[in-house]
Amino acid sequence: MELWQVPLSFSRLRMFPFFDLAHYVASVLALKEQRGVVEVSVRSPLACWFSAMLYCFGGSVLSSLMLGEPPVAFLAKTINILLASSVWYLVFYCPEDIFCRCFSFLPLRLLVAGMKEVTRTWKITDGIAHADIVYKDAWLVMVAVGWARGAGGGLISNFEQLVRGVWKPETNELLQMSYPVKATLIGAVLFSLQRRQYLPIARHNLMFLYTIFLVVFKWLLSVPPPEILEDVEDGGQYWNVLPVLLLSLGNHLELRIKGTHLFCHAWREIRHLEEDMITAELYKPASYYVK
Repeated sequence: MELWQVPLSFSRLRMFPFFDLAHYVASVLALKEQRGVVEVSVRSPLACWFSAMLYCFGGSVLSSLMLGEPPVAFLAKTINILLASSVWYLVFYCPEDIFCRCFSFLPLRLLVAGMKEVTRTWKITDGIAHADIVYKDAWLVMVAVGWARGAGGGLISNFEQLVRGVWKPETNELLQMSYPVKATLIGAVLFSLQRRQYLPIARHNLMFLYTIFLVVFKWLLSVPPPEILEDVEDGGQYWNVLPVLLLSLGNHLELRIKGTHLFCHAWREIRHLEEDMITAELYKPASYYVK
């Protein structure tokens, strides 16, 4: 196969079953990392399952609502629902949490994350193509529907939280957009311009380049800085890393958008603080120790 044929062959990839499965795994794992979800899975498995389906099929639900179509149309895809439900069961109810432990292995986690970003490109292009059929040449509608199809799980996060009995209006994605939502919006604009022939590039080439951009940035923002990993591997230095990890939990996605250099900067600040504390302890006056 010639090099110039790679983007064309890539654009003809089938998402089912492997890429869709990776999307379901990444989505349900992201749901389990939310605060209080494990308690909900014990108290109300049905609410937990519905939240997982919103994470997996939120794009289809939101885009259907925007186009005046039944929002429950995704339930007609029985095989996809069964596959996503199987993933949900394994993530939350697998004995000894074996399933989640397997995907905590970093290379496997990165593989799943990369495959999920591939499905994002396909969702954007499918949403734009569907919107162009319903509203011919309405490029704003194409952008909106492509954005909703590709990042629907994030855009309806407030509704998903209500299903779990949580109300956090300050987490509205329209007010504070996360990296996936921003990247999806950029992709929706680019693919809409390409479909309207305002962007002089072939569709398969744009799909290939945009997917590479998504996957590479996802990997870069998912891997901790080498300096922090070295500190952890040395042993006995976990307290140096703890503030950084707590900071990332507080503003998880926004910190990752700004890149790993923020983590490195925070780590250096902590090390400087540690050195200052040691220096202050060593050079205390003798009167300090006299009672």
